[in-house]
Amino acid sequence: MKNFRLSFGEIKILNQNLAEVIVDEGVLFDEVMVDEYHDFLLNTLNPPFSLLVNKKYSYAYTFQAQKCIANLKEIKAMAVLVSTPGAELSTKTLINVNGNYMWNIELFNDRAEALKWLRAQ
Repeated sequence: MKNFRLSFGEIKILNQNLAEVIVDEGVLFDEVMVDEYHDFLLNTLNPPFSLLVNKKYSYAYTFQAQKCIANLKEIKAMAVLVSTPGAELSTKTLINVNGNYMWNIELFNDRAEALKWLRAQ
């Protein structure tokens, strides 16, 4: 497993088509960070790939970032690991903002269950 530090947080490469994303506490995720994130995923993982988004910390998105954060056709599935009601609510809001996209996304409270689901996709 390799860990990479980006301007907004850390991405752990779990295998060639699976990564765990952990955004740092207090980050305001904007369009520039989305571009950095997408470039990293496209240049590091083999598509189609899956993502484990670990909402370990509290952070926010600009509206424009919300509209494009997960809109890469190379993303096969996303499991979001939530540990607080706030993390769950913010994730559901993000999904609703992007309701016109057919994301393959599930929310989990247990990391092992999230990884099991991703590997089954």
